[in-house]
Amino acid sequence: MSLVAHNNPETPEKLKYSRSAISDHPSVFTDVYEEEINIAIWKRDVTADIEKFVDKFLQSHGDYQASLVVKPDTVFNQLIESESEFINAQALCKDIAELVEMFCILFDLEQAGLRLTVLDHAMCPRFHVDKLPCRLVCTYHGEPTEWLPHNLVDRDKLGRGNNGLADEESGLFQSIKDIKQLQVGDVAILKGELWEGNAGAGLVHRSPQMPTGRSRLLLTLDFLS
Repeated sequence: MSLVAHNNPETPEKLKYSRSAISDHPSVFTDVYEEEINIAIWKRDVTADIEKFVDKFLQSHGDYQASLVVKPDTVFNQLIESESEFINAQALCKDIAELVEMFCILFDLEQAGLRLTVLDHAMCPRFHVDKLPCRLVCTYHGEPTEWLPHNLVDRDKLGRGNNGLADEESGLFQSIKDIKQLQVGDVAILKGELWEGNAGAGLVHRSPQMPTGRSRLLLTLDFLS
């Protein structure tokens, strides 16, 4: 399914309100070009063959990390070359290659920065915003990314504004029910603070707490600086 990119609108004033765009079709990604959208989520499930491979892979590759500069037409082979086990993961490599293609088409990129990482802990445990234009995330196994709707956040409580208190105690949000979470297999594009016109409206999100003995397989795609 093709995705068509639109010109990034100029927004001279700080955004006062942002919201999410959620769909079971990947065309939802084009909604990130709308100034009021700060997260676009493609709802989907991980296929059975990917799930089966990942379950087995995590049992013996708890410290796996890959950081690659990829192009849509080379990423499949790059993944297989980065880890010998991936010769048995054609479905996973194909899925990642398709996401790279979508990401590059959407933002008119020749290449992207890819990270595929096994985690047994919360990489970024505090709610925060990213100082970048945007990032694609997909959790293939384990606990997915948590995020807060823009209108439910007191952004003054981010960073040092928390006064040393935990997110749940700082006043950053009012209720644990305010926290949203992606599902395994979901693909989301998170708009950051450096998206043109988006200062003050970058998506507030964090890594999930990992239960003891559990691992997470996380894919991220970024613009290259």
